[in-house]
Amino acid sequence: MLGRNYIKVLYIDLTTRKIKIERREDLMEYIGGSGVAMKLFSELVKIDQDPLDPDQPIIFAIGPMNTIFPVVTKTAAVFRSPLTGNLGESHAGGRLAMAMRFSGYDAVVITGRASSPVYIAITEGSVDIKEAGFIWGERVERTGKVLRDRETHIGSGKRSIIRIGKAGEKMIRFAGVNVDTYRHFGRLGLGAVFGSKRLKAIVIGGNRSYPILKPKEYNKVYNKIHKIATESGAMKKYHEIGTPINVVPLNEAGGLPTKNLTQTKFELANEIDGVSFAEDLLLRKLSCSGCPTGCIHIGLLRIEYGPGYKTKFTGVGYDYELIFALGSMIGVGDKKGVLRLIDAVEEYGLDAMSTGVILAWITEMFKKGLLTEDQLGLKVDFGDTEAYLEIIANIVKRPNTFYRDVGMGLAKLAEKYGGKDFAMVLGKHEMTGYHTGYGAMIGQSVGARHSHLDNAGYALDQTMDKLDKREMVRKLIEEEIDRCMLTSLHICLFARKIYGDKELVCEALDSIGIKATPKSLTDMGEKVWRLKNEMKKKMGFDFRELRFPKRFFETKSLNGILDTDTAKEIVDIYVKEGGL
Repeated sequence: MLGRNYIKVLYIDLTTRKIKIERREDLMEYIGGSGVAMKLFSELVKIDQDPLDPDQPIIFAIGPMNTIFPVVTKTAAVFRSPLTGNLGESHAGGRLAMAMRFSGYDAVVITGRASSPVYIAITEGSVDIKEAGFIWGERVERTGKVLRDRETHIGSGKRSIIRIGKAGEKMIRFAGVNVDTYRHFGRLGLGAVFGSKRLKAIVIGGNRSYPILKPKEYNKVYNKIHKIATESGAMKKYHEIGTPINVVPLNEAGGLPTKNLTQTKFELANEIDGVSFAEDLLLRKLSCSGCPTGCIHIGLLRIEYGPGYKTKFTGVGYDYELIFALGSMIGVGDKKGVLRLIDAVEEYGLDAMSTGVILAWITEMFKKGLLTEDQLGLKVDFGDTEAYLEIIANIVKRPNTFYRDVGMGLAKLAEKYGGKDFAMVLGKHEMTGYHTGYGAMIGQSVGARHSHLDNAGYALDQTMDKLDKREMVRKLIEEEIDRCMLTSLHICLFARKIYGDKELVCEALDSIGIKATPKSLTDMGEKVWRLKNEMKKKMGFDFRELRFPKRFFETKSLNGILDTDTAKEIVDIYVKEGGL
């Protein structure tokens, strides 16, 4: 990929312990990242088998610009989601993309199931499958520490450690994968797929170097991009306060989901806003490798074990989505409470957003008398941090049938226990932190991975003067195709305004020997988008079966009350205009 005309793919079969390396020239048309991972997924997924079947693949892929250009920091993970049964795609930063680059592999494919818990150690000269019984059952932080001490032959500055917690080991369908402590493949259950393969962790790194084909041109375009990233203001908000800066504006506009979306204004929003976190608890800021921004905000959490006992100080990463899910959505309005809940889901290896939305549903079910104290093992009300910590622990411990069912995710939970009207899922995926209008609701529903990041529909709600259904559909499709291009190059979406200049992207690619035009990049993005939708259909997804919980139409959004007929009409237009 970088400095060569093929994609180097490492295949690891955990059942047979066989290792294979392929150099695939045919994958170059997909450039890297999401595109290459999707193509490999289309070749390897087992359509008729369960998402947790050993033969299902996990695919990681990076792009040609990773590490060597500013803010090109992400790695794609593509798998079959055990939460939705359909396409699973997640993106993470940290050091993983850099470590894959130095290991020499553009993509890593993992299949099979080990006979006992293992972790994989990958460098440019070796691939080892090692026993992991001694860390099976360990929490995420402890697992990282043990492997850092153990795998010292891979230089710490060029190494990445990704791992699961107890939630992944128990195949809880919304378990995530932790990446280098503060980043995650959070959504859609990759952690459960790791658990199904008895794969606790991957340690990857190396020292490989790459010649730059046109160093003079490379330096010129690198400096141009770096200057925009650091001096133009394009990344300013991400560095200063970070995404939590959005809490108060969304709340004032009436778009902040609160208390299971029974309201969109939270009376304690100012207490959990980014400014408040920065003033009271901000410990430090971090960057992913290859990024000059420093958007990862770490808050200081002080936990007392009891009067007269030791006190634990720890750093906990926070951002807007976590504050929504484990703050406003469940009525928790104090910063320490939010950090304690984030710390808990981090240590178990759960997806914070899915967990928060499920906690909100559980609370409303209990208040309505549809769940009992016997089932929950306690009483719960919105804002009750202590109860939520106990419920989170029980989700992982699974002491009874109810908690075992919670592990299947909210869509299946509501099918069995009721409360579908206020089980806040879209495309079987727990909602994200926006009730801004049709853009947010439809955007997540029709997006390839049912994420707000597929097409940023929530942003359309805040920029369109009035609802124009066809114009909204056109922009949703156009944005998702552009994002498929960006995530194939694996540019962080925070930098989309910088790399949205396709001439600039072409100039950067040319400096490393890859010829592209703005049109060819758009064509590639559309090709990846269509491949995703094609694979989704094969796995059983049908736009006609999309359902919206009634609550979305009861609670006033940033753009007023929504109605079901309009939502269905927009989906119909989307399917027709997209040729889907």
